[in-house]
Amino acid sequence: MAKRKSAKKTTARKTRPKPDYQVFVSHATADKWIATTFCEKIDATGATTFRDDRDINGGDNIPQSIRSEIQVSRELVVLLTPDSIERPWVLLEVGAAWGRRIDYRIVPVLCHVSFDAIPDIIEGKKAFHINDFDKYLAELERRVKK
Repeated sequence: MAKRKSAKKTTARKTRPKPDYQVFVSHATADKWIATTFCEKIDATGATTFRDDRDINGGDNIPQSIRSEIQVSRELVVLLTPDSIERPWVLLEVGAAWGRRIDYRIVPVLCHVSFDAIPDIIEGKKAFHINDFDKYLAELERRVKK
């Protein structure tokens, strides 16, 4: 009797190609319209964006997807609003980006919250008011073109 070779189980996993310059957009679900607008404007600079509600599929492992996308992203933009400022997922994403490496760029964008509402973990980061988002986009475009 011939021995049967055991077949190794391999998990076929779809992976997106590593982007040249990806920006992870962190936001509360209630701020989806603003986040969608951010992504359109960021994409226009030549960068690509990751937004969980758009890019994580049904059945995907949400924490693993977020961890992976923060890892391949070059920076994280966090939209801070009254709805997002204390959302556990937003704080988790900011913390994951903060712990990624010391030079990971985290950019707070404030909408209807004051500068003193910035979470302690990123209080030293230069923040933009939403009305000055175009200044962030100009800076981003210079980084993307390097």
